[in-house]
Order: sequence, then C-alpha cells, then structure tokens
Amino acid sequence: MASKKRSPVADYLVYLAIRCAVCVLQTLSLETAYSLAKHLGWVIYRVNKRHRLVAHDNIAKAYPGQFSDAQIDAMVRQVYVHFCRLLMEIVLMPRKLHISNWKNYATLEGSQAMMGALLADRPLLIVTGHFGNWEIAGYALNLFGFRTHAIARPIDNPYLDQYLRDFREGTGQKILAKQGDFDQIEKVLADGGTLATLADQDAGERGVFVPYFGRPASTHKAVALMAMEHKVPMVVCGTMLKGEKYHIVPADVIFPEEYERSPEAIKEITQRFTSDLEQLVRQAPEQYFWVHRRWKSQPAVRVKKKKAAA
Repeated sequence: MASKKRSPVADYLVYLAIRCAVCVLQTLSLETAYSLAKHLGWVIYRVNKRHRLVAHDNIAKAYPGQFSDAQIDAMVRQVYVHFCRLLMEIVLMPRKLHISNWKNYATLEGSQAMMGALLADRPLLIVTGHFGNWEIAGYALNLFGFRTHAIARPIDNPYLDQYLRDFREGTGQKILAKQGDFDQIEKVLADGGTLATLADQDAGERGVFVPYFGRPASTHKAVALMAMEHKVPMVVCGTMLKGEKYHIVPADVIFPEEYERSPEAIKEITQRFTSDLEQLVRQAPEQYFWVHRRWKSQPAVRVKKKKAAA
C-alpha cells in the first residue's frame, strides 16, 4: 500500500508548534517542569485510550497473575508521567546539565566495566532500550569527551526530523539513520568508534524471535550481525531513575569472540542482550515504554495456530 502523501504546509505548522513549545519549556525550572509533567501525564493517560490499553495488555502478559487490574492501571499512569518527565528532561538537558554539575543528575554504576570498554582500542556497541532516560547516558558520555554515534529512525515530518536531529547533535552525539546511513555506520565501526542503539523495537516478520518477558519478540538482527562482522564488544546498559538521580547501569558486556564457533551466534547474542534488557526493566517497570507494541509480530507457526483455533 502506498504511503499517504504528506502536506508540506501541515508538516511545517507542526514543526513551528513544536519549536514554540520547546522555547516555552526551556524557560522553566526543573521543579516546575516536573510538576507540569505530572499533570500532562495524567491528561494524556486519560485521552490516549488506544495506547493506554496496549500498555495495560503488555504489562498483564509480562507479569501474568502478579498484579491486579487496579495495580496495572496505576503502573500505566506512572508510565505516562515518567515519559512526560523524560520529555521535559530532554528539552532542558542542554541548558541544565554541564560537566561541572552532572553528578547532581546522574551517577555511573559499575564504572570499571563501562570505562574499560570505552577506553579499549576497539570499536564499541552500546545497547539499551526505551527505558529510564536513554538520552542522558549519551549526553553524559559526550560531556566526558567520548564521541558517540546514535542510530535512530528518521521522523516522517522532514522539518521536525531536521530540527530534532540538530537538537540532539547539539548535545554532542552524531545521529545516523537506520536506513540511508549504512556506509557511515560501517565507517564508524571500522575506525574504532562507538555506536549506540535502542534494541527493543519490533522488527517485523524478518526479525529474530527470542523470548522477552516470556513471549516471542521479533528483534532486529543488525546489532548481533555488526558485533560479529566487526568484532565489536557490546555493553548492554540502562539509565533508570532512583530517587532524584539517574543511574547509568551496565548490565552486561558481550564479546563476539565468545560465539565464533556457534552456528546460532546471531540468535544467541540477540537473546542475551534481550534478556539483559528484560532484567533492567524488571527493576523499574514503571519506567519502560509499555505503550509500544513490542510483541506485534509473532512467529508464522504461532500465527497459523491462532487462525486455526479461531
């Protein structure tokens, strides 16, 4: 099916509205922004029924029998508030977070493993998910002088995409598109650089299906393929809010040479970092992006069985 033709005028108006909103938010203190996030999260939770139901269903299936409907509903509200807070932090981060005060906002746990991987004389993959505040980790690394490249999907609105790209790159990261910047991604690894990617998105029917919270989840092969092809170690980490600070937590360091003799290396690496991400999310499930349809795609055999049962 052909994609719907976009309206340049509508796209530009949306871009202007976002820019105006960002300008207003950047005038706020953190305390005021957090208060606004609580109210905004509650409003979006009330009006966004479709994604609210998706989040409720995902949590119920990820924690079968562990929570009542009321407890799940309360967690979904927390999810909305958390991601409104995340939005405020992303907008305010360039003005509030500096090399002189970063310890007021973030701390690095297990620093030996993370710093060892960053200082090693070889390329590095940083793998995380839509959990906590994934943006603050990249920003903090750039404050310390580590140049990172983040792989991201471009936004359909071209004006907004360029604005957000410039905004994010203003924090020191270089943004590379999943499609279209493959040669640059290859060059970063060949030159011994650092790539960061979110690895918890549905990959469709062609992805690798590995268990995630007990259900098959289609996961992109590219992360494991890059690790094996370029001999790139992989640091799996999360950035979760604990109290008033974000804790950058390395969950695992995966070395591709451990899988050189395995005929199922790609699937095994994919399963390993997916399980690592699951363990991070279980520590603070209210900080995970449950509104995403992570289990949208299912293995063909499973789909056929469901149709036959119906």
